[in-house]
Amino acid sequence: MNSRRTRKRGQALTEYIIIVVIVALAAIAIVAIFSDTIREKFGGAVEELGGDSAAKDAALDVSSHQYLRDLDRDGAGNSP
Repeated sequence: MNSRRTRKRGQALTEYIIIVVIVALAAIAIVAIFSDTIREKFGGAVEELGGDSAAKDAALDVSSHQYLRDLDRDGAGNSP
């Protein structure tokens, strides 16, 4: 009787882990899709708060895909 109860508890834990993984993958996909828009919004907010507009323009000149490729190359995200 005890082994049956333990098996059900393990099954429920596995189902929760699967749900958490699915939610995490969905969150990563959403952030990847909207990353350029998010950078624009944060850049505009920083500029409005008195930040450097040149840094915002430089960040928006490079797409997120190109930034990630450059990051893989040199580790700093700087264009060659």
